[in-house]
Amino acid sequence: MKFLCLLLLLCVFSPFVAAEPQYILVNRAPGNGWNQNNPDSFKREDFEAIKAALGDDKAHNVRGGISFIFSYFHSDPETIQKSLRHFLQLSQETETPVLVVLDGENWWGARPDLWNWWDKTRPGYNPDNRFNVEWTGWTPDDAIKIAWRNWGRQIRVLPPPNLMSKRYRKECHKMQAQLIPVILDWARVLPTEKRDLFVGIKLGWESSIGVNSFHYPNGNALLDKPEKDDPQSGTKADILPSRGVQTIGYAAVKSARMRAQGEITEADQAEVVRRHLADLCRQAAKIGVPREKLFTHAGGWKKDELLYRAALNPYSCPGWSFYQHANNPREDSGVQNALAKSDAPAWAAVEWMFFGPRETAPWKNALSNTISDPRCRFVCLYNWESIKDSAPILAAIRQTTSHIAPH
Repeated sequence: MKFLCLLLLLCVFSPFVAAEPQYILVNRAPGNGWNQNNPDSFKREDFEAIKAALGDDKAHNVRGGISFIFSYFHSDPETIQKSLRHFLQLSQETETPVLVVLDGENWWGARPDLWNWWDKTRPGYNPDNRFNVEWTGWTPDDAIKIAWRNWGRQIRVLPPPNLMSKRYRKECHKMQAQLIPVILDWARVLPTEKRDLFVGIKLGWESSIGVNSFHYPNGNALLDKPEKDDPQSGTKADILPSRGVQTIGYAAVKSARMRAQGEITEADQAEVVRRHLADLCRQAAKIGVPREKLFTHAGGWKKDELLYRAALNPYSCPGWSFYQHANNPREDSGVQNALAKSDAPAWAAVEWMFFGPRETAPWKNALSNTISDPRCRFVCLYNWESIKDSAPILAAIRQTTSHIAPH
């Protein structure tokens, strides 16, 4: 009897205990209409247009929704909080499910006090900041000044963070403590019939070392040279641990006291990423995020590489990107092997894009192949701007959100 009473109380007071629906989400690319530096850029009409385009039939278990990335080291905290609050308010007003992505890895331009260790003429300069960025060897003399990223085209970016730097980790925790309560407070007061608007929180963004911020050999020497003369060879995903460019990760491995000599390995890099995501998720859990609402996003490019398993921890549900295997995640052996080791209640295709014909039937088949696993909480298409004008793709999404019955 006591157990039944407790269960009833939980059902009344917890916004998270109801059976979780599944979602097909579209990610709105930051800066393409919505900008975290301008809270007013988040428009109600955009929410309504996306919701109408995706379809949202509550009679079925698969709902359409929106994902957005808030890079908490790329703007001032007060502005990000305002943008986040406005985003959540519009979700509730338009009854559009949302996933909140918190990124502290790929964009951190507003925190030169963490990364500027070399330029006395710029804000934030401190030689000790070399301990907050990655290295190409075992000493601070090997600190990186510049990195490159290729998300369709190669661009120069800031040096990647040392994921195990104590100061970097402290600042990540500080931003989590400011932003996550905003999300949870919003979710807790949602009316019962709207509690499924909170899809969850995602931590990590293809978390990895040497992929989304990679470094060319002798890359620091290129900093003051024209960008047009930069190498264009890019990374080679299946060459580990260098990815075909300069091996990095020494700062994190040393900071984690894993070791401080020899050549770092694939296992070293994967373990750093695992600890990074586990730490972020542990902090989120302490703040109050239940496991079924918390998702990671680890990278994984080479078949069965160890990095896939870095998505697993006791506080969250794992998530991965799907491009090559977007048509059928069951063919991704790295993901499937990791899932076999997972005790999480769910997983997610947290970054997904099908590159087959832009026709309704193959797209519907690919989406159905992914969401048909009842443990798959959501599929998140990157990005809305790439599909919003494709009638066949939108039709495939609507058919998927309308025609899959509850599990």
